[in-house]
Amino acid sequence: MTKEVESTTKTIFGKEKNPSSIVPVKLTLDSKLKFRCHPGVRCFTACCGGIKIVLTPYDILQLTKRLDIPAYEFLHKYTQPTYLEKTDMPGVMLKLREEDNKCPFVTPEGCTVYTDRPSACRYYPVGMADFHEGGSRDADGNEQTSGEEKFFFIVREDHCKGFEEDKEWTIREWRADQGVDVRDEMNKEWLRLVMRRKSFGHQATLSEQAKRMFFMASTDIATFRKFVFESSFLDTYEIDEETVAKIKEDDVELMLFSFKYLAATLFGAQVMKIKPEKVKAKIAEIKMRQDESVLQSIKEYEELKAETERKKAETRVENK
Repeated sequence: MTKEVESTTKTIFGKEKNPSSIVPVKLTLDSKLKFRCHPGVRCFTACCGGIKIVLTPYDILQLTKRLDIPAYEFLHKYTQPTYLEKTDMPGVMLKLREEDNKCPFVTPEGCTVYTDRPSACRYYPVGMADFHEGGSRDADGNEQTSGEEKFFFIVREDHCKGFEEDKEWTIREWRADQGVDVRDEMNKEWLRLVMRRKSFGHQATLSEQAKRMFFMASTDIATFRKFVFESSFLDTYEIDEETVAKIKEDDVELMLFSFKYLAATLFGAQVMKIKPEKVKAKIAEIKMRQDESVLQSIKEYEELKAETERKKAETRVENK
């Protein structure tokens, strides 16, 4: 995935669909790349301005830990709202500095959060295309992973002098060196949620409540933990004790758990079970509501009938 230069079509990691800077050659993990970026390169940090960096939940989690601030403070100070993949799913991107339109974490000496930099920064100048958009599911409602088509490509921008360096890698080596493999694994299920939503097109919209839940779970894991442990959540869903113990203490486990919850609540994926007694209670509630509706309809009918009879009686009296 790549960062995005201004005036291009925007997508989830800042990658655009058909930019002039993309070399039109499909690459594999074993394809070769000659590239190196370091302070001695003439364009050092030039690629950190005029860009759109959309943050994944794992990006936010790592950056808030690095800066030792709560998520709400990080979101307010360093991000601005955006929509993901031209859908109605809300997300955030880094807010560039007003004075120079650059990333808030970059200095002339380099990135101040380099070891915890976002996924988009790690990919550059390699991009990945994934044509599996998460819209297909099996009979049990689980997402099918067969038929995925992934390949890689190079983003070669005019200002970048890193291609003139003599360091050669395979795409596989580059990804490992940049820590992309770990990020891809962490981001995978969240990205599938976005791709699944995108596959539905504009004919379907998420409710405001669903949008708020998606945004909260994607950006503020501390608040999501409160939702799980301080609401009726654990009384509603069947969650094993081992999982409860993990998500209570481990932020990464909680983040991955939140993706399952979102898949279940937003798209009906069969990955979480509601407790049987809750299902029965819900059925009873629906039945009671239906019964109340029927009784209300009968009452309204009787009232209408009585009003009609009254008017007929008045008309007969007037005609005498």
